[in-house]
Amino acid sequence: MVMETSTSNAPARPSGHTTATKHTHQHGILSFTSITIIIISVISILALLLVLLLVVMFRRLKSPKRNSNCKDISIINNTNSSSRFIAHTTINFTSSPDVKGGCLYGSNVVNRTSTSKHRGVQVFTYKELDIATDSFSEANLIGHGRFGVVYKGVLTDGTVAAIKKRHREGKQGERAFRIEVDLLSRLHSPYLVELLGYCADQHHRILIFQYMPNGALQHHLYNSNKQYPPLDWGTRLRIALDCARALEFLHEHATPSVIHRDLKCSNILLEHNYRAKVSDFGLAKMGSDKINGQISTSVVGTTGYLAPEYASTGKLTTKSDVYSYGVVLLQLLTGRVPIDTKRPSGEHVLVSWALPRLTNRDKVVEMVDPTLQGQYSKKDLVQIAAIAAMCVQPEADYRPLMTDVVQSLIPVVKNLFSAVSSSGSSRFQQHMSSSRY
Repeated sequence: MVMETSTSNAPARPSGHTTATKHTHQHGILSFTSITIIIISVISILALLLVLLLVVMFRRLKSPKRNSNCKDISIINNTNSSSRFIAHTTINFTSSPDVKGGCLYGSNVVNRTSTSKHRGVQVFTYKELDIATDSFSEANLIGHGRFGVVYKGVLTDGTVAAIKKRHREGKQGERAFRIEVDLLSRLHSPYLVELLGYCADQHHRILIFQYMPNGALQHHLYNSNKQYPPLDWGTRLRIALDCARALEFLHEHATPSVIHRDLKCSNILLEHNYRAKVSDFGLAKMGSDKINGQISTSVVGTTGYLAPEYASTGKLTTKSDVYSYGVVLLQLLTGRVPIDTKRPSGEHVLVSWALPRLTNRDKVVEMVDPTLQGQYSKKDLVQIAAIAAMCVQPEADYRPLMTDVVQSLIPVVKNLFSAVSSSGSSRFQQHMSSSRY
Protein backbone atom coordinates (compact mmCIF):
# COMPACT_ATOMS: atom_id res chain seq x y z
CA MET A 1 0.00 0.00 0.00
CA VAL A 2 2.76 2.27 0.94
CA MET A 3 4.61 1.37 -2.18
CA GLU A 4 1.54 1.93 -4.25
CA THR A 5 0.98 5.38 -2.86
CA SER A 6 4.50 6.23 -3.31
CA THR A 7 4.43 5.07 -6.87
CA SER A 8 1.32 7.05 -7.65
CA ASN A 9 2.66 10.25 -6.08
CA ALA A 10 6.08 10.13 -7.56
CA PRO A 11 5.13 11.19 -11.06
CA ALA A 12 3.06 14.12 -9.76
CA ARG A 13 6.06 16.20 -8.79
CA PRO A 14 7.77 16.31 -12.09
CA SER A 15 4.50 17.20 -13.78
CA GLY A 16 4.00 20.35 -11.67
CA HIS A 17 7.63 21.31 -12.02
CA THR A 18 7.50 20.86 -15.78
CA THR A 19 4.44 23.12 -16.09
CA ALA A 20 6.05 25.88 -14.04
CA THR A 21 9.23 25.65 -16.06
CA LYS A 22 7.30 25.78 -19.31
CA HIS A 23 5.30 28.80 -18.14
CA THR A 24 8.49 30.61 -17.12
CA HIS A 25 10.13 29.78 -20.45
CA GLN A 26 7.11 31.13 -22.39
CA HIS A 27 7.10 34.29 -20.30
CA GLY A 28 10.79 34.83 -21.14
CA ILE A 29 10.15 34.34 -24.81
CA LEU A 30 7.24 36.81 -24.69
CA SER A 31 9.33 39.46 -22.97
CA PHE A 32 12.16 39.09 -25.47
CA THR A 33 9.72 39.31 -28.40
CA SER A 34 8.09 42.47 -27.00
CA ILE A 35 11.44 44.14 -26.50
CA THR A 36 12.50 43.19 -30.01
CA ILE A 37 9.29 44.66 -31.48
CA ILE A 38 9.74 47.90 -29.53
CA ILE A 39 13.35 48.26 -30.64
CA ILE A 40 12.45 47.60 -34.27
CA SER A 41 9.62 50.16 -34.05
CA VAL A 42 11.89 52.83 -32.61
CA ILE A 43 14.55 52.18 -35.23
CA SER A 44 11.92 52.36 -37.99
CA ILE A 45 10.59 55.69 -36.72
CA LEU A 46 14.10 57.14 -36.48
CA ALA A 47 14.92 55.90 -39.98
CA LEU A 48 11.72 57.46 -41.33
CA LEU A 49 12.53 60.79 -39.67
CA LEU A 50 16.06 60.66 -41.09
CA VAL A 51 14.70 60.02 -44.60
CA LEU A 52 12.27 62.94 -44.28
CA LEU A 53 15.07 65.20 -43.06
CA LEU A 54 17.28 64.22 -46.00
CA VAL A 55 14.42 64.88 -48.44
CA VAL A 56 13.82 68.35 -46.98
CA MET A 57 17.54 69.20 -47.09
CA PHE A 58 17.84 67.93 -50.66
CA ARG A 59 14.90 70.08 -51.78
CA ARG A 60 16.32 73.16 -50.08
CA LEU A 61 19.68 72.63 -51.74
CA LYS A 62 18.09 71.96 -55.11
CA SER A 63 15.63 74.85 -55.00
CA PRO A 64 18.18 77.73 -55.30
CA LYS A 65 19.78 76.09 -58.32
CA ARG A 66 16.43 75.97 -60.04
CA ASN A 67 15.08 79.34 -59.06
CA SER A 68 18.00 81.59 -58.11
CA ASN A 69 18.30 83.17 -61.52
CA CYS A 70 14.58 83.78 -61.91
CA LYS A 71 13.35 85.45 -58.73
CA ASP A 72 14.38 87.97 -56.14
CA ILE A 73 16.12 86.85 -52.98
CA SER A 74 14.80 89.81 -50.97
CA ILE A 75 12.93 93.08 -51.32
CA ILE A 76 14.35 96.54 -50.78
CA ASN A 77 12.85 98.06 -47.65
CA ASN A 78 13.11 101.55 -49.03
CA THR A 79 14.29 102.37 -52.52
CA ASN A 80 15.57 105.76 -51.38
CA SER A 81 17.48 104.34 -48.44
CA SER A 82 21.22 104.50 -48.50
CA SER A 83 21.77 101.39 -46.41
CA ARG A 84 18.61 99.28 -46.24
CA PHE A 85 18.77 97.57 -49.58
CA ILE A 86 19.33 93.84 -49.82
CA ALA A 87 22.33 93.09 -47.66
CA HIS A 88 24.40 89.93 -47.57
CA THR A 89 22.89 88.41 -50.67
CA THR A 90 24.62 85.18 -51.61
CA ILE A 91 25.91 84.92 -55.16
CA ASN A 92 27.03 81.73 -56.85
CA PHE A 93 28.22 82.14 -60.41
CA THR A 94 28.54 78.39 -60.84
CA SER A 95 24.76 78.14 -60.63
CA SER A 96 24.24 80.19 -63.77
CA PRO A 97 21.49 78.61 -65.84
CA ASP A 98 22.00 76.53 -68.93
CA VAL A 99 20.78 78.56 -71.88
CA LYS A 100 19.41 75.39 -73.47
CA GLY A 101 16.88 74.73 -70.76
CA GLY A 102 15.45 75.56 -67.39
CA CYS A 103 15.40 79.13 -66.18
CA LEU A 104 16.54 80.85 -69.35
CA TYR A 105 13.53 79.50 -71.13
CA GLY A 106 11.11 80.53 -68.46
CA SER A 107 10.43 77.47 -66.31
CA ASN A 108 10.39 79.46 -63.05
CA VAL A 109 9.68 83.01 -64.05
CA VAL A 110 7.79 85.39 -61.77
CA ASN A 111 4.40 86.38 -63.15
CA ARG A 112 4.65 89.44 -65.40
CA THR A 113 1.48 90.91 -63.96
CA SER A 114 3.01 91.25 -60.50
CA THR A 115 2.74 94.76 -59.08
CA SER A 116 5.76 94.40 -56.83
CA LYS A 117 8.57 96.90 -57.13
CA HIS A 118 10.88 94.05 -58.08
CA ARG A 119 8.75 91.68 -60.09
CA GLY A 120 11.52 89.28 -60.85
CA VAL A 121 13.41 88.85 -64.08
CA GLN A 122 11.03 88.14 -66.95
CA VAL A 123 11.66 86.01 -70.01
CA PHE A 124 10.83 87.56 -73.38
CA THR A 125 10.59 86.03 -76.82
CA TYR A 126 12.51 87.55 -79.69
CA LYS A 127 9.22 88.39 -81.38
CA GLU A 128 8.09 90.45 -78.37
CA LEU A 129 11.28 92.49 -78.43
CA ASP A 130 11.14 92.87 -82.19
CA ILE A 131 7.70 94.46 -81.78
CA ALA A 132 8.88 96.58 -78.82
CA THR A 133 11.70 98.13 -80.85
CA ASP A 134 9.88 98.37 -84.19
CA SER A 135 12.06 95.61 -85.65
CA PHE A 136 15.15 97.05 -83.94
CA SER A 137 14.80 100.22 -85.93
CA GLU A 138 17.74 102.60 -86.29
CA ALA A 139 15.41 105.33 -85.04
CA ASN A 140 15.31 103.57 -81.67
CA LEU A 141 19.09 103.08 -81.40
CA ILE A 142 20.33 104.85 -78.26
CA GLY A 143 23.79 103.39 -77.71
CA HIS A 144 26.41 100.87 -78.68
CA GLY A 145 29.58 99.37 -77.25
CA ARG A 146 31.98 96.46 -77.37
CA PHE A 147 29.37 93.85 -76.52
CA GLY A 148 26.29 95.03 -78.37
CA VAL A 149 23.85 97.75 -79.30
CA VAL A 150 21.09 99.29 -77.17
CA TYR A 151 17.61 100.22 -78.38
CA LYS A 152 14.80 102.08 -76.73
CA GLY A 153 11.61 100.02 -76.72
CA VAL A 154 8.12 99.90 -75.28
CA LEU A 155 7.06 96.58 -73.73
CA THR A 156 3.53 95.18 -73.97
CA ASP A 157 2.59 96.59 -70.55
CA GLY A 158 3.68 100.09 -71.62
CA THR A 159 7.02 100.04 -69.80
CA VAL A 160 9.76 101.98 -71.59
CA ALA A 161 12.92 99.90 -71.54
CA ALA A 162 16.51 99.85 -72.78
CA ILE A 163 16.96 96.69 -74.84
CA LYS A 164 20.56 95.54 -75.22
CA LYS A 165 21.15 93.19 -78.13
CA ARG A 166 24.46 91.43 -77.59
CA HIS A 167 26.90 90.58 -80.37
CA ARG A 168 27.57 86.91 -81.05
CA GLU A 169 30.91 86.41 -79.33
CA GLY A 170 31.21 82.70 -78.67
CA LYS A 171 31.98 81.41 -75.19
CA GLN A 172 33.14 84.74 -73.74
CA GLY A 173 29.96 86.53 -74.80
CA GLU A 174 27.85 83.65 -73.53
CA ARG A 175 29.57 83.79 -70.16
CA ALA A 176 29.11 87.56 -69.91
CA PHE A 177 25.40 87.12 -70.70
CA ARG A 178 24.97 84.46 -68.03
CA ILE A 179 26.83 86.50 -65.42
CA GLU A 180 24.75 89.60 -66.02
CA VAL A 181 21.46 87.68 -65.82
CA ASP A 182 22.59 85.72 -62.77
CA LEU A 183 23.95 88.74 -60.92
CA LEU A 184 21.30 91.37 -61.61
CA SER A 185 18.40 88.98 -61.05
CA ARG A 186 19.59 88.56 -57.46
CA LEU A 187 21.11 91.88 -56.44
CA HIS A 188 18.85 94.89 -56.11
CA SER A 189 19.91 98.34 -55.06
CA PRO A 190 18.71 101.85 -55.93
CA TYR A 191 22.25 102.43 -57.22
CA LEU A 192 22.29 99.58 -59.77
CA VAL A 193 20.42 99.63 -63.08
CA GLU A 194 17.54 97.16 -62.78
CA LEU A 195 17.37 94.14 -65.08
CA LEU A 196 13.77 93.70 -66.24
CA GLY A 197 14.27 90.57 -68.30
CA TYR A 198 16.16 88.76 -71.02
CA CYS A 199 15.72 86.75 -74.20
CA ALA A 200 17.60 83.56 -75.07
CA ASP A 201 15.66 82.46 -78.13
CA GLN A 202 17.92 80.32 -80.33
CA HIS A 203 21.14 82.31 -80.92
CA HIS A 204 19.73 85.62 -79.65
CA ARG A 205 21.09 86.99 -76.37
CA ILE A 206 19.20 90.13 -75.34
CA LEU A 207 18.99 91.96 -72.00
CA ILE A 208 16.15 94.30 -71.03
CA PHE A 209 16.96 97.07 -68.54
CA GLN A 210 15.09 99.95 -66.98
CA TYR A 211 15.32 102.99 -69.22
CA MET A 212 17.60 105.78 -68.01
CA PRO A 213 16.41 108.93 -69.83
CA ASN A 214 19.56 111.03 -69.34
CA GLY A 215 21.90 108.40 -70.76
CA ALA A 216 25.53 107.85 -69.80
CA LEU A 217 27.61 110.19 -67.68
CA GLN A 218 30.24 110.47 -70.42
CA HIS A 219 27.76 112.23 -72.73
CA HIS A 220 27.29 114.97 -70.13
CA LEU A 221 30.98 115.42 -69.33
CA TYR A 222 32.12 115.38 -72.96
CA ASN A 223 29.16 117.09 -74.59
CA SER A 224 30.65 118.05 -77.95
CA ASN A 225 27.29 118.58 -79.68
CA LYS A 226 25.80 120.56 -76.77
CA GLN A 227 22.97 118.07 -76.42
CA TYR A 228 23.01 118.43 -72.62
CA PRO A 229 23.66 121.42 -70.36
CA PRO A 230 26.92 121.23 -68.35
CA LEU A 231 26.70 119.37 -65.05
CA ASP A 232 26.82 121.76 -62.11
CA TRP A 233 29.00 121.13 -59.06
CA GLY A 234 26.21 119.81 -56.85
CA THR A 235 25.03 117.32 -59.46
CA ARG A 236 28.56 116.02 -59.90
CA LEU A 237 28.93 115.41 -56.18
CA ARG A 238 25.59 113.65 -56.03
CA ILE A 239 26.66 111.40 -58.91
CA ALA A 240 29.95 110.69 -57.11
CA LEU A 241 28.05 109.66 -53.99
CA ASP A 242 25.60 107.46 -55.91
CA CYS A 243 28.47 105.61 -57.60
CA ALA A 244 30.26 105.18 -54.29
CA ARG A 245 27.05 103.72 -52.84
CA ALA A 246 26.83 101.24 -55.72
CA LEU A 247 30.36 99.95 -55.13
CA GLU A 248 29.85 99.92 -51.36
CA PHE A 249 26.84 97.69 -51.93
CA LEU A 250 28.76 95.30 -54.20
CA HIS A 251 31.84 95.16 -51.97
CA GLU A 252 30.34 95.25 -48.49
CA HIS A 253 26.73 94.05 -48.68
CA ALA A 254 26.95 91.15 -51.14
CA THR A 255 28.33 87.84 -49.89
CA PRO A 256 30.76 87.03 -51.36
CA SER A 257 31.71 90.49 -52.55
CA VAL A 258 31.31 91.40 -56.21
CA ILE A 259 34.02 93.23 -58.17
CA HIS A 260 32.60 95.19 -61.10
CA ARG A 261 35.90 95.30 -63.06
CA ASP A 262 34.67 97.83 -65.62
CA LEU A 263 33.50 100.94 -63.79
CA LYS A 264 33.75 103.94 -66.13
CA CYS A 265 31.71 106.96 -67.20
CA SER A 266 29.97 105.10 -70.02
CA ASN A 267 28.70 102.51 -67.51
CA ILE A 268 27.23 105.13 -65.19
CA LEU A 269 23.69 106.01 -66.29
CA LEU A 270 21.53 108.94 -65.19
CA GLU A 271 17.83 109.08 -64.42
CA HIS A 272 15.59 112.04 -65.25
CA ASN A 273 16.58 113.68 -61.96
CA TYR A 274 20.29 112.97 -62.56
CA ARG A 275 20.50 110.25 -59.95
CA ALA A 276 23.23 107.83 -61.04
CA LYS A 277 23.15 104.05 -61.35
CA VAL A 278 25.93 101.65 -62.28
CA SER A 279 25.35 99.29 -65.20
CA ASP A 280 27.09 96.65 -67.36
CA PHE A 281 28.07 93.67 -65.19
CA GLY A 282 29.26 91.38 -67.96
CA LEU A 283 32.85 91.43 -66.65
CA ALA A 284 31.99 91.20 -62.95
CA LYS A 285 33.81 88.72 -60.72
CA MET A 286 33.19 87.34 -57.26
CA GLY A 287 35.66 88.51 -54.65
CA SER A 288 37.74 86.06 -52.63
CA ASP A 289 36.93 84.87 -49.12
CA LYS A 290 40.66 84.82 -48.32
CA ILE A 291 42.20 87.30 -45.90
CA ASN A 292 43.75 89.45 -48.62
CA GLY A 293 40.65 89.10 -50.80
CA GLN A 294 42.83 88.56 -53.87
CA ILE A 295 42.02 86.47 -56.93
CA SER A 296 43.97 85.87 -60.13
CA THR A 297 42.23 86.36 -63.45
CA SER A 298 42.78 87.51 -67.00
CA VAL A 299 43.10 91.27 -67.40
CA VAL A 300 40.00 92.84 -68.93
CA GLY A 301 38.52 96.29 -68.69
CA THR A 302 39.17 99.71 -70.14
CA THR A 303 42.60 101.33 -70.47
CA GLY A 304 42.93 104.31 -68.16
CA TYR A 305 40.63 102.82 -65.53
CA LEU A 306 42.65 99.70 -64.68
CA ALA A 307 44.43 99.58 -61.33
CA PRO A 308 48.20 99.22 -61.88
CA GLU A 309 48.57 95.97 -59.89
CA TYR A 310 45.67 94.39 -61.77
CA ALA A 311 46.94 95.54 -65.18
CA SER A 312 50.44 94.20 -64.54
CA THR A 313 49.78 90.96 -62.63
CA GLY A 314 46.12 90.06 -63.05
CA LYS A 315 45.69 90.17 -59.25
CA LEU A 316 42.16 91.45 -58.65
CA THR A 317 40.61 92.79 -55.43
CA THR A 318 37.84 95.21 -54.50
CA LYS A 319 40.57 97.86 -54.34
CA SER A 320 40.80 97.54 -58.14
CA ASP A 321 37.28 98.98 -58.32
CA VAL A 322 38.30 101.71 -55.89
CA TYR A 323 41.00 102.81 -58.32
CA SER A 324 38.50 102.91 -61.21
CA TYR A 325 36.18 104.95 -59.03
CA GLY A 326 39.02 107.40 -58.33
CA VAL A 327 39.47 107.88 -62.08
CA VAL A 328 35.75 108.64 -62.46
CA LEU A 329 36.01 111.12 -59.60
CA LEU A 330 38.90 112.84 -61.39
CA GLN A 331 36.78 113.05 -64.53
CA LEU A 332 33.96 114.70 -62.59
CA LEU A 333 36.50 117.09 -61.12
CA THR A 334 38.47 118.00 -64.24
CA GLY A 335 36.25 117.19 -67.21
CA ARG A 336 39.16 115.29 -68.79
CA VAL A 337 39.26 111.78 -70.26
CA PRO A 338 41.55 109.11 -68.71
CA ILE A 339 43.83 108.90 -71.76
CA ASP A 340 44.22 111.88 -74.09
CA THR A 341 47.20 111.83 -76.45
CA LYS A 342 46.16 115.18 -77.91
CA ARG A 343 47.18 116.99 -74.73
CA PRO A 344 50.70 118.33 -74.09
CA SER A 345 53.45 115.95 -72.99
CA GLY A 346 53.02 114.96 -69.34
CA GLU A 347 49.22 115.34 -69.50
CA HIS A 348 48.34 112.29 -71.59
CA VAL A 349 47.39 110.09 -68.62
CA LEU A 350 44.89 111.73 -66.28
CA VAL A 351 46.01 109.96 -63.07
CA SER A 352 49.73 110.62 -63.63
CA TRP A 353 49.07 114.29 -64.33
CA ALA A 354 46.55 114.84 -61.52
CA LEU A 355 48.00 112.86 -58.60
CA PRO A 356 50.87 115.25 -57.67
CA ARG A 357 48.50 118.24 -57.96
CA LEU A 358 45.64 116.90 -55.85
CA THR A 359 47.30 117.78 -52.55
CA ASN A 360 48.24 121.31 -53.62
CA ARG A 361 45.34 123.72 -53.04
CA ASP A 362 46.40 126.20 -55.68
CA LYS A 363 47.04 123.58 -58.34
CA VAL A 364 43.73 121.82 -57.57
CA VAL A 365 41.87 125.00 -58.49
CA GLU A 366 43.71 125.05 -61.82
CA MET A 367 42.57 121.49 -62.52
CA VAL A 368 38.83 122.14 -62.23
CA ASP A 369 36.61 121.64 -65.29
CA PRO A 370 36.30 125.09 -66.94
CA THR A 371 32.60 124.45 -67.73
CA LEU A 372 31.89 124.91 -64.00
CA GLN A 373 32.90 128.57 -64.43
CA GLY A 374 34.09 128.82 -60.83
CA GLN A 375 30.69 127.80 -59.38
CA TYR A 376 31.87 125.53 -56.58
CA SER A 377 33.04 125.62 -52.99
CA LYS A 378 36.81 125.64 -52.68
CA LYS A 379 36.56 123.86 -49.35
CA ASP A 380 34.51 121.06 -50.94
CA LEU A 381 36.91 120.96 -53.87
CA VAL A 382 39.86 120.31 -51.57
CA GLN A 383 37.98 117.50 -49.81
CA ILE A 384 36.96 115.82 -53.09
CA ALA A 385 40.53 116.13 -54.38
CA ALA A 386 41.82 114.42 -51.22
CA ILE A 387 39.36 111.54 -51.67
CA ALA A 388 40.36 111.14 -55.32
CA ALA A 389 44.04 111.16 -54.38
CA MET A 390 43.52 108.29 -51.94
CA CYS A 391 41.50 106.24 -54.43
CA VAL A 392 44.13 106.37 -57.19
CA GLN A 393 47.13 105.50 -55.02
CA PRO A 394 49.54 103.18 -56.89
CA GLU A 395 49.62 100.80 -53.90
CA ALA A 396 46.29 99.03 -53.38
CA ASP A 397 46.75 98.85 -49.59
CA TYR A 398 46.73 102.65 -49.38
CA ARG A 399 43.37 102.98 -51.07
CA PRO A 400 40.30 103.34 -48.84
CA LEU A 401 37.31 101.02 -48.61
CA MET A 402 34.24 102.25 -50.47
CA THR A 403 32.44 102.50 -47.13
CA ASP A 404 35.02 105.09 -46.06
CA VAL A 405 34.56 106.97 -49.32
CA VAL A 406 30.79 107.07 -48.80
CA GLN A 407 31.17 108.34 -45.24
CA SER A 408 33.55 111.05 -46.44
CA LEU A 409 31.20 112.22 -49.20
CA ILE A 410 27.98 112.30 -47.19
CA PRO A 411 28.78 115.42 -45.11
CA VAL A 412 30.04 117.26 -48.20
CA VAL A 413 26.81 116.56 -50.09
CA LYS A 414 24.68 117.36 -47.04
CA ASN A 415 26.38 120.69 -46.49
CA LEU A 416 26.07 121.54 -50.16
CA PHE A 417 22.39 120.67 -50.14
CA SER A 418 21.83 122.96 -47.15
CA ALA A 419 23.57 125.81 -48.95
CA VAL A 420 21.61 125.21 -52.17
CA SER A 421 18.31 125.06 -50.27
CA SER A 422 18.95 128.48 -48.78
CA SER A 423 19.84 129.97 -52.17
CA GLY A 424 16.95 128.26 -53.97
CA SER A 425 18.75 127.61 -57.26
CA SER A 426 20.52 124.86 -59.20
CA ARG A 427 19.30 121.68 -60.85
CA PHE A 428 20.94 119.86 -57.94
CA GLN A 429 18.22 121.07 -55.57
CA GLN A 430 15.47 119.53 -57.70
CA HIS A 431 16.55 115.95 -57.14
CA MET A 432 18.05 116.32 -53.67
CA SER A 433 14.90 117.50 -51.92
CA SER A 434 13.39 114.00 -51.67
CA SER A 435 16.58 111.95 -51.35
CA ARG A 436 18.30 110.38 -48.40
CA TYR A 437 22.03 110.13 -47.84
